[in-house]
Amino acid sequence: MLSKKALGVSPSPTMAIEDKAKTMRSQGIDVIGFGAGEPDFDTPPHIKEAAIKAINEGHTRYTPASGTLELKEAICQKLKSDNGLDYNPGQIVVSNGAKHSLFNVLAALLNPGDEVLIPVPYWVSNPELVKLNDGVPVAVETSEENHLKASVEDLEKHRTAKTRALILNSPCNPSGQVYNEGKLKAIADFCVKNNIYVIADEIYEKLIYDTISHCSIASFNKQIKDLTIVVNGVSKTYAMTGWRIGYTASTAEIAKIMSAIQSQTASNPNSIAQKAAVAALLGDQECVEKMRLAFDERRKYMYNRVKKLPYLDVLEPKGTFYIFLNLSEALGKSFQGRRIENGDDFAGLLLDSRKVAIVPGRGFGALNYARMSFATSMEYIVEGLNRLEAFLNDLE
Repeated sequence: MLSKKALGVSPSPTMAIEDKAKTMRSQGIDVIGFGAGEPDFDTPPHIKEAAIKAINEGHTRYTPASGTLELKEAICQKLKSDNGLDYNPGQIVVSNGAKHSLFNVLAALLNPGDEVLIPVPYWVSNPELVKLNDGVPVAVETSEENHLKASVEDLEKHRTAKTRALILNSPCNPSGQVYNEGKLKAIADFCVKNNIYVIADEIYEKLIYDTISHCSIASFNKQIKDLTIVVNGVSKTYAMTGWRIGYTASTAEIAKIMSAIQSQTASNPNSIAQKAAVAALLGDQECVEKMRLAFDERRKYMYNRVKKLPYLDVLEPKGTFYIFLNLSEALGKSFQGRRIENGDDFAGLLLDSRKVAIVPGRGFGALNYARMSFATSMEYIVEGLNRLEAFLNDLE
């Protein structure tokens, strides 16, 4: 019999939607895709040039398993200047993307049966990564009244003697919500009091809008910093999803364990991509702001348009490049005789009838929701929303 643990892992629904949309396009079908979890911009020229230079200079061999000293120093500099966090290179582990970083963190922290609190909605991979490391994912329900953010009261309801860690994603994929300093401080105090590790997924930290600012939970005091593993990377900020560079910052003890795990599983991250990541972190940051402003324009258009559509409710996203649709009012409606019972039905009918791909909320722990990405051109956004509106107007 094959591994029960492996058989229990669900494939990524976001990748499934993207794959289906791509297949339909390859067949000549005009599909508008709102499933993408990556910037639609090209990697900035100075970063690509650094990679080409690395190839030409022969930086094509193994590096230390946990990353080069050069990149670790650049990450420490970034954490200090952007987040007010002091780390040394021995506390940094560079991995093959932030997802790999999360896997390493959970492998280092969990023993069989340990529980991990995961606020709903969550990134689709979080529960699966916990299960792959013999842990138990514990979904923490949130409310729209609290903008889909977990409170200390929410966390306390689910805390047990087996609670080992909390995965905190801010800005949040898929909701686009951002935890403010006050809420983070309360959660930090809760975790310190109960000796709970915080896995702080901050991959979208540079994609924040309006007057909101990012705050790292590790920045409050030494106690919470020692319990926090910061997870970040270059994929979203610098349009480098395919380069696969993520990193963690933690205590030296945890970093040493993660480094050992990585050395025996994946070895080092790509040597050329590490050189490119140095250029990204230490180079001109104007490219980041240019991309953020473009996303902000799309965000405003999509939110203002969607909130006027029938049968949909939506919270204004304050970060990321996603908008999270509450489909509750559409449930029980029918399209051409087919009844909508949940987000899966809604997304399936929309794709089949109007050729618009969105991600149903089941994979995010929110059955009656769906995620739309505005990491696509304004032209596609306008056309896609026109099709969505026509679909909604045909519901009975």
